[in-house]
Amino acid sequence: MRSQGKDKKYSFSNLLLNTLTKWEVILFSLFVFIIIVNSTLSPYFLDYFNIMNTTFNFMEKAVIALSMAFVILYGDIDISVAGIIALSSLFMGMASAHGAQTVMLIVIGLGTGLIAGFVNGIIITRFRIPAIAVTIGSMSLFRGLAYAALGDKAYTKYPKSFSYFGQGYVGNTAIPFELVLFIFLAVLFGFILHRTSFGRKVFAIGNNSTAARFSGINVNNIRLLLFILNGMMSGLAAILLTSRIGSTRPNIANGWELEIITTVVLGGIAITGGKGNMAGVIIGIFLIGFLKFGMGLVNVPGKVMNIVIGFLLIVAIMLPGYIGEIREKLLLRKQQN
Repeated sequence: MRSQGKDKKYSFSNLLLNTLTKWEVILFSLFVFIIIVNSTLSPYFLDYFNIMNTTFNFMEKAVIALSMAFVILYGDIDISVAGIIALSSLFMGMASAHGAQTVMLIVIGLGTGLIAGFVNGIIITRFRIPAIAVTIGSMSLFRGLAYAALGDKAYTKYPKSFSYFGQGYVGNTAIPFELVLFIFLAVLFGFILHRTSFGRKVFAIGNNSTAARFSGINVNNIRLLLFILNGMMSGLAAILLTSRIGSTRPNIANGWELEIITTVVLGGIAITGGKGNMAGVIIGIFLIGFLKFGMGLVNVPGKVMNIVIGFLLIVAIMLPGYIGEIREKLLLRKQQN
């Protein structure tokens, strides 16, 4: 009886240790801490309308983070997402200037993103060039095309109905359309990642691409699909962002790559691939979004915000490994006792 009681106590302590050292739990605890600190520093932080409206500032990045999670889980990285936004916005602006209406603009935005992602994926898979090298090059190419076409000019003529996607609210509520769209996409991407064979294949490739290839998984096809998906989500972000600001400029979404990748890695997706889950990414999205919102309320300069984001990226890469080592040492100590 004593042995059974001791085993139950040991099992419970192991369960508690594993739960408390999960990255998602630590991340959520940090998120709650940020909420408490920000609400203490500013009385406007917890205002319902402020909270709803501040989501406009990071939902475009959030939708790309969902697909970027798949790319990084695979073991790749895509630096070209902001360049794709610029290119998609450019073509939407050109089309709008020639009289294109909202439906056509959406098709152009998504189509441009899809084609750009396909170009990235086909070069990476067919010519076996590292993804980071290809997407750095395409980032410069796509952004360069926007600068070459626009210079210091901008497209500002868009249909009135187009503004709903980046500025509209659902019904008579204060809930932004972008937020509802993100929640739908987050559920969809989470289901695909954790409940379908496609998601299991992405994990398998991220853990060991050679073993996955020998087990019959078409590694290159999945890789190509992931870059197409990431490009299309960048095109969607371009639609939302262009709609929200009502204009197309060549510097649109400049520097977003770092923040999107930081969000994904902070959410627990291993930069080396094969580990992580969508729940952590979603927490990371709102953590960074509300952290920047809180810093903005107390007038923290943008440069300082960038330093904080960079620091979070370093911590997100280093800390999970240390947590794993600590967990193993504690478990070993309990086994010895």
